[in-house]
Amino acid sequence: MEALKRNRRRLVILLVTVLFALFLYRFNQIERVGLYDTEGKTFEKAEVVGILQDNETESGNQIGNQIVSLELLSGEFKGNTVEAVSSSSYLYGAHCEVGMRVIAEVNESDDSLYVTVFSYDRTWMLYAIVLLFLVTLCIIGGRQGLNSAIALVFTFVCIVFLFLPMIYRGISPIAAAVTVAVLTTFVTMYLIGGLSSKSVTSMVGTIAGVGISAVLAVLFGKLTNISGYNVSDIEQLEYVGQMTNVRIGELLYAGILISALGAVMDVAMSVASTISEIHYRNPELSRRELFASGISVGKDMMGTMSNTLILAFTGSSINTLVFMYVYSYTATQIINMYSIGIEIIQGISSTMGVILTVPIVSAVCTWHLKRKKHSPEPGE
Repeated sequence: MEALKRNRRRLVILLVTVLFALFLYRFNQIERVGLYDTEGKTFEKAEVVGILQDNETESGNQIGNQIVSLELLSGEFKGNTVEAVSSSSYLYGAHCEVGMRVIAEVNESDDSLYVTVFSYDRTWMLYAIVLLFLVTLCIIGGRQGLNSAIALVFTFVCIVFLFLPMIYRGISPIAAAVTVAVLTTFVTMYLIGGLSSKSVTSMVGTIAGVGISAVLAVLFGKLTNISGYNVSDIEQLEYVGQMTNVRIGELLYAGILISALGAVMDVAMSVASTISEIHYRNPELSRRELFASGISVGKDMMGTMSNTLILAFTGSSINTLVFMYVYSYTATQIINMYSIGIEIIQGISSTMGVILTVPIVSAVCTWHLKRKKHSPEPGE
């Protein structure tokens, strides 16, 4: 009987997965507006077969461009050897050597080719790094690690194939972020804990905590007169907003909501799991005692998780901090910069969501466990 239930559940999961994949496929059939001319332009893999003109000086510095000979390894002109220009800038181009794999930007116009080196070909190395992470997660975590890897892939799919198309179609970025947060929370919690008390209550706590972060971010933005139009890339974003249906002003808050999701989910599951385990070991504990246990565990997590979020946002703006230190910005100037205000709002609103998730999950999990009439099961 139990095996029949398991098979039925797997069949339902498979059916839902297929239907969701079909929905995403249809949802991504969007004709995107061409913001710049890409006709005749492709990016192809290539190998450096010769250096026709080097740009390295006697001191070892690279000045100007290299002229190199490339063998194209993909695309319409695969197998052809072409002459290409390679810049030695930090963001584009590469300092080429014979035998090096690169990505070439191939521009075809009037039966002639103009080729430039776009970057090093790091495709397979990046794939290998991601694969190493997933394999490590599965080896160390076992079945739970495999489920975590599946949840991570699902989250990535939701962001790329659901969140971004929703925004492009003109749907509110905040609403899109909430949709992705609810979906990924449900799937992640189900994969990790199944349909148990700790999973259900951690779902509720995660959604509540992320919602609190979003509300606080909007409120703090209103109070400080900071909006989604005060970001550093606003000129380019404004152009995107004019040419498409993307609501530029809400992107900042959608980003805050998604960035808070992982930390809030972590805290919610940890607190719910602890309370469930305590209740299983000692079902005679009262609601007050279970709630106090959840708060006690949550207190230890608040400090480390708050540090994690604040340091993550600080790390993302480290270049700005270095500029401010080197150029001796004053405290008044620093605190009133838009970039600093945005980082403070992001860090504080996300951290507040994490902190308030602890009592919410403790209360919901305690109430849910104590109202059940049957004896608790391990892991519930």
